[in-house]
Amino acid sequence: ADICFTSTTVPKMLVNIQTQSKVISYSGCITQMYFFLLFGELDNFLLAVMPYDRFVAICHPLHYMVIMNHLLCMVLVFVSWIVSTLHALLQSLMVLQLSFCTDFKIPHFFCELNQVAQLSCSENFFNDLVMHFAPVLLAAASLAGIIYSYSKIVSSVHAISSAQGKYKAFSTCASHLSVVFFFYGTGLGVYIGSATTHSSHSSATASVMYTVV
Repeated sequence: ADICFTSTTVPKMLVNIQTQSKVISYSGCITQMYFFLLFGELDNFLLAVMPYDRFVAICHPLHYMVIMNHLLCMVLVFVSWIVSTLHALLQSLMVLQLSFCTDFKIPHFFCELNQVAQLSCSENFFNDLVMHFAPVLLAAASLAGIIYSYSKIVSSVHAISSAQGKYKAFSTCASHLSVVFFFYGTGLGVYIGSATTHSSHSSATASVMYTVV
């Protein structure tokens, strides 16, 4: 998911730098936007599923193999794929309904949803509501799931009497927590920063850094 997420934008950016051409077709722009949203949301959902696995392993270790069976793992991944696909398709179809008066320039290194929507000539409150509300809702739901799982993990670990046992339990979550911090922390930093600054160049530069990291 991470490799595909980055591959939707970075190779095109590198080609543009090499050829000194900053052109992308309308169909190419919509396609790039679709796959960017698809793999971005897939990352988001998989990060929400992973702490549930850690929660079961730490809080119910004797029943881990029964609860986290192969079928459940397949269902969780399948649901993540389905919801991500539907969300990306919905957003792409919303953009297709927008009309653009003339050839437009995006002050970004890829076809970012908000940047494209801002250049539209058509006024559609429902489109704007869905485009802005749906990603926030999905990200908030995933983040809430992560926080809930870790709150249960922390309360369970505190019940462990030995310090070595607590360290061992927390160490299994370290890699996931670091990824969550990079994914959500830097993402919030980029988008909050782009909302407060009026420099499109600074916003694009921050987004490049976020995508690469």
